[in-house]
Amino acid sequence: MVNNTVRTSFGRLVPLSLAAVALSVFAVASARADASAAAAAPERTHVEVIELQLQDLQYEAIDLGAAGPSLGDTSVYSGTAVSNGRAVGRGGGSSQVVGLDGAKRTSQVVITLELDRGALTMQSLRTGEASSLDMAITGGTGDFRDARGTVHYWKIGTPDEKLRAEILH
Repeated sequence: MVNNTVRTSFGRLVPLSLAAVALSVFAVASARADASAAAAAPERTHVEVIELQLQDLQYEAIDLGAAGPSLGDTSVYSGTAVSNGRAVGRGGGSSQVVGLDGAKRTSQVVITLELDRGALTMQSLRTGEASSLDMAITGGTGDFRDARGTVHYWKIGTPDEKLRAEILH
């Protein structure tokens, strides 16, 4: 009788122990993989600042769905990036309404800024018709291929629209 009880307890214990060992091995392997990825990732210590004015703005609003503000309404725009009175690139993007709460509108904004050294891509949510906006740099090409950081736009939709990009390299 004692022998059967020991076998039954042992029989229940072995699968639980094996599961615990497997879970521990997985946790250690995951921690090592995370540490290896962090060690392999380049440290971003250099911040490059680019300040530009946007001119020659083109803009078109596309009213989709029901007349007036509705989900899916889209605005598209483009312009010339200017520094010290000289054209240094161009940018373009779109803004699509993704949320409505009464008169309050939220849009998903996606912009690409193309300069001689490469392009920067960015995105953000914009509430209403805010005159300023902070956007996350989500990537890029050329010298900006590993770029991260933020871009602040202000005086949006005016002849004095400007941006300041803080790019982490």
